[in-house]
Amino acid sequence: MKKYNINFVENKKIYFSISLGIMLIGLIFNVIFGTELDIQFTGGAIAKYSYTGNIDENQLKDIIQKATDEIVSVQISKDMTSSDEDKNIVSVEFAGNNEISLDQQKGLTASLSDNFPDNKFEQLEVSSVDPSMGKTFFLKCMAAIGIASLLMVMYVALRFRKISGFSAGVMALVALLHDVIMVYFTFIIFRMPLDDSFIAVVLMILGYSLNDTIVIYDRIRENQNLMGKKVPLKELVNHSINQTFGRTLNTSISTLIAIVTVLVVALIFNLSSVVSFALPMVIGIISGCYSSICIASPLWVIWRDYKDKHAKHKPNKKK
Repeated sequence: MKKYNINFVENKKIYFSISLGIMLIGLIFNVIFGTELDIQFTGGAIAKYSYTGNIDENQLKDIIQKATDEIVSVQISKDMTSSDEDKNIVSVEFAGNNEISLDQQKGLTASLSDNFPDNKFEQLEVSSVDPSMGKTFFLKCMAAIGIASLLMVMYVALRFRKISGFSAGVMALVALLHDVIMVYFTFIIFRMPLDDSFIAVVLMILGYSLNDTIVIYDRIRENQNLMGKKVPLKELVNHSINQTFGRTLNTSISTLIAIVTVLVVALIFNLSSVVSFALPMVIGIISGCYSSICIASPLWVIWRDYKDKHAKHKPNKKK
């Protein structure tokens, strides 16, 4: 097995600077473009149509926009459920409080059929989401993320009591928040609306990232028993990270190969719903591996050093 000798703790300023730099870029994009929520969270309606053959996407979007009085967003993808390779799906999203009336549906269908008579447009389904229900769903999703994060911190605090479990849990939470922010900025930078894919990716990355962090903490605990408590904390942590570095890297690369394959296939067939899941997952996996090694552990060392220095300089109270 290859041995690594990287001084992760001493290089912490470089790692923190990289993370802050990426967050600054994401924040700039967020200020410029804002945060776009899917109609699952804001409320609205979706009308789906199928068609065959090739169509100029810009022309299709213009025809749809002219046929409605509201601002709509249009997504086109391959119909993976059909045996016909030329069959495509177009989703028309209407944001707002009102449902699509029957007259609007007939008008849009007629406009598509008139402008593209050879493409056999057919209405597949129309669904609506009430704004209040969308808001409730969003709040429940946020609550699920919060509860999951809290339970994870409690688990780390209890499992690693011998190495100051509470501080280890807090630093693990900081690393998890780092990963959530990276996933969020991925949606912002690539102009993807926040939908249920965002919640799914965040929950998966929380578990994935925490697993990497736990592996490192577990090795720190084992090495503390083997090397003794007199060994400097920086040396202990560096030695533990280097021991687990190859395993963490190989696991992340193996997972990335699978997710990147899914992403490439989704891009080839223009499967936007899959892309909105696979692309943030790729960024999340990279961020999860990075934060466990370069963020959580160095931050934990900083915390412990501060607490130790504070304890040494604290005056003894006279009985």
